[in-house]
Amino acid sequence: MKTNPFKILWLAAAFLFLGIGAVGVILPVLPTTPFLLLASFCFAKGSKRFHNWFMGTKLYRNHLDSFVKNRSMTLKTKLCILLPASAMLICAFLLMQNLPGRIFIICLIIFKYVYFFTKIRTIQPEAA
Repeated sequence: MKTNPFKILWLAAAFLFLGIGAVGVILPVLPTTPFLLLASFCFAKGSKRFHNWFMGTKLYRNHLDSFVKNRSMTLKTKLCILLPASAMLICAFLLMQNLPGRIFIICLIIFKYVYFFTKIRTIQPEAA
């Protein structure tokens, strides 16, 4: 059985990002979450077993399955994604002192809600 070299590259990148994310837990100047998300993405691309495991999780079934299948989400799923992200952006807005940064954050919050409610169809929970 021949191994796909791209799978090896995906797995190498996954372990690299996992390592950087782990260092980010200890060092406050290095963000952890983006690197762990990248590691997860790379593991899914490089490992069929990881991909299958993730698709079987409750998180995937509850929040992402309907979106992947037919580009739609329930209102509850949309709010479960939008509200925590908005809370973090509002914290950044309150802590930021420069005006262009604050304007960017406001535009980002508005764009996020407009996109979710105009580009992603809202379905009833029974249809999901």
